[in-house]
Amino acid sequence: MGAASGEECCDLAVDSRFDVYPLLTPKDYAAPAVFAPANLLREACRQRGLPEIAVPAVGLLDPDGDIVRHLAASGRGRPHPGWACYHTEMWTVDLDGIEIGVVGMAVGAPFAVLVAEQLTASGAELVLSITSAGQISPIDELPCFVLIEKALRDEGTSLHYQPPARWSHLDAKLRRRLAGAFNHLPEPVWSGSSWTTDAPYRETACAIEAAKLENIACVEMEAAGLYAYAAARNQPVVCFAHVTNTMATEGADFEKGADNGAYEALAVARAAAAALTGGWGSS
Repeated sequence: MGAASGEECCDLAVDSRFDVYPLLTPKDYAAPAVFAPANLLREACRQRGLPEIAVPAVGLLDPDGDIVRHLAASGRGRPHPGWACYHTEMWTVDLDGIEIGVVGMAVGAPFAVLVAEQLTASGAELVLSITSAGQISPIDELPCFVLIEKALRDEGTSLHYQPPARWSHLDAKLRRRLAGAFNHLPEPVWSGSSWTTDAPYRETACAIEAAKLENIACVEMEAAGLYAYAAARNQPVVCFAHVTNTMATEGADFEKGADNGAYEALAVARAAAAALTGGWGSS
């Protein structure tokens, strides 16, 4: 007898409408993955001779890489000797008693979720993400931050973690615990929604107008996938957008401020970590 096919193994009927578009074929969301992040980490440690050292309890994704470049250039950060990722480096920094491990250049939902999985498998208890974003609806004078409470799922990664739906959401308990956490910061942090896209160069006028009609604050590339991962794995993840630009449609754009906004971003990360670390089960 031959080996069972994938369809027979999972006992999932394939809707003929989706035969040519695998992303929308039914998926067994409860099934464990054969290739687990621990497998990759084990092999990376073995091949590279890395020590088994847990990462900080708080991990920060820095898709732009501005924070890690600041940590390296200023001497504030230190490379983590045990970070076993083939694709990235981790820099650790002490922020007034809270150690954070920062991973740069994880751009887009597929890469961000890959790194988030590895952070959790390496010992992180909280994953934060601070990404640059383009303004959709009026928010405030730029630059400013948006705490992303929900993200429009206009990408593919979230569909591998959660059934199809329009939005991915920040966990409600985390949202409540963050209330008031940023009031003391010099650069404002507003709550709002984002549009997560795989294709930034397909942000058409029609798509932008549709997002405005839903009062979406900004467009970015990671939050919907990260929140879907968080819900599927029951892991705490909080995404922020550093809204810096109007997609270069109105002249000089993409300015984050001194040191490319690294100080302000680290202040947001520190405030979030202080509000959330410890007591994950509490409301």
